[in-house]
Amino acid sequence: MEDEQRKQLGGNPDWMSCLPEELLDVPLWNLAIPGSHDSMAFCLDVSSPVQRSEPCLLRVIDRLLPCWTRPCVYRWATTQQSVLSDQCDLGVRFLDLRIARKPAGGSKLFFAHGIYTLITVKEALDELVTWLDAHPKEIVIVSCSHFESLTDEDHTSLVEYIITLFRDKLCSSQETPTLRSCWSRGQQVIVSYGNQEVALQHPELWTGIPYRYADSPDPNKVIAYLEDQKRRGRPAGFYVSGLNLTEDAPYVLLHPLQSMRKMTVKALSLLLSWASEQRPGPQDGGVNIVCCDFVGLSQFCSLVIGLNYKLPGGPSTLAARPVCRTPGGATVCCHSNQTTEGRT
Repeated sequence: MEDEQRKQLGGNPDWMSCLPEELLDVPLWNLAIPGSHDSMAFCLDVSSPVQRSEPCLLRVIDRLLPCWTRPCVYRWATTQQSVLSDQCDLGVRFLDLRIARKPAGGSKLFFAHGIYTLITVKEALDELVTWLDAHPKEIVIVSCSHFESLTDEDHTSLVEYIITLFRDKLCSSQETPTLRSCWSRGQQVIVSYGNQEVALQHPELWTGIPYRYADSPDPNKVIAYLEDQKRRGRPAGFYVSGLNLTEDAPYVLLHPLQSMRKMTVKALSLLLSWASEQRPGPQDGGVNIVCCDFVGLSQFCSLVIGLNYKLPGGPSTLAARPVCRTPGGATVCCHSNQTTEGRT
């Protein structure tokens, strides 16, 4: 992420450790948590083929005119602009990882969104565990899903790697996680695994987290959909409200010179205005994880984090800036003696 953009937006690298004491025993699914939609779609490989799961029309055109389709899909499938550690520094605590086996990619697993990524699953998870080691009181929810073309052996190998890599950092699905309970056990990672059959075999894994999204390129329809879902009640545990816009293949083919970034920037003001009016909590309509594209383009993360100060016990006077900073730019963790250098 560019230094100038960091100076403009700031960051929230240790925001969980700076929440008020009254919120430390609240289940994590009753807090407001910023998330990034398609978290790995910042490193798409423009030379890779279109995914097998994409519509037949797009795959046919890709075979005939790859020099046209792939740059076009790249512009529309790119939904983030920075590596996972930078996203976490901004305050993201939910990572949307869509895993796939790349054609002719050997035994390595990658991510995919329209086309495949350059970075492998192991490389991304290794980066994440390094970040977690540097921020011992931050908890990240990792949602693994889609699993295009994965075999049973691939699932076995991936789960073994996840369990071995995170070890004691994993929060069991048998627990009700709060900040205090996770800190007491040194737990920092909740792994949601979209293959329920596999997830149920491992207590270290959580089953898939519901993701509510409107499947529309129109921000007004996105908001209307989310409002309708609120009226229907909220799931008992973790769930996602997606602010992300969605295009389909015909839309992409009709707008080949546009991009997801341009569409997102145009809609951000309206989407963030809706988000600012929300409240977390167990009540019907209470938000939990809120996901957005291009999380570094706005104050999205700070806005969602600030929603926690609407909870009972959350002092409203701190709502404007949930992260504790000293005049010198250092971030002070309110519930430890740890001070980290401020990231700008």
